[in-house]
Amino acid sequence: MQRKKRECKRKMWLYAIGQFLLAFFYYPVFRMRVRGRENIPRTGPVLLCSNHAAKRDPVMLGVSQRRQVFYMAKEELFRSRFLGGLLRKLGAFPVLRGSGGTDALQEAYDLLDDNAVVGVFIEGTRSKTGELGRPKTGAALLAYRTKAPVVPVCITAEDGRPPRMFKRTTVRFGRPIPFEELDMPDDSSMQLRRASRKIMAEIAKLREESLKEYGVESPGEGEN
Repeated sequence: MQRKKRECKRKMWLYAIGQFLLAFFYYPVFRMRVRGRENIPRTGPVLLCSNHAAKRDPVMLGVSQRRQVFYMAKEELFRSRFLGGLLRKLGAFPVLRGSGGTDALQEAYDLLDDNAVVGVFIEGTRSKTGELGRPKTGAALLAYRTKAPVVPVCITAEDGRPPRMFKRTTVRFGRPIPFEELDMPDDSSMQLRRASRKIMAEIAKLREESLKEYGVESPGEGEN
């Protein structure tokens, strides 16, 4: 895809206000600390690939760095004109369950082509225990089609479980992975799975670093 001249998609005003206000709640209540936010490129397209352990994860990623993050959300939430409009202003876009996510992927392609940050929860669902699950291939497919760099990120609570109020939580960003380092000659299922495992391995390293800071031994993770 040919990049537009604009180096960074402009942040929506409502998102900027929400990001500012929510930071005052999330940082003290979840005792948040952020590591590696300088790893997020200030300009250009970025695929932000994170683990997923709680409904509040999108907010934590949003308040932990400056750029606006765009996410896909279930289509039912957009049926209300008011709620749908609000969600879009906050950076969400709809995915129709059972459709294979084709429309949502196209919107993600368009956002990345517009030099935005697109957030992907690589496991595809929340972990009830906080441990990492198996990665899905959607992020790798987006990287292949757009050649956007991937920034791995892990949200880790002090006990390794899903983040909870008044428990320390670290949001740790890893170094950007250029598309070339994913080594995907094509978008076959085998190549996508292999690239997904590579991204997940980086997320696992970030989780281990955060747990080590808390003095917690890393529990056994699911297969990557």
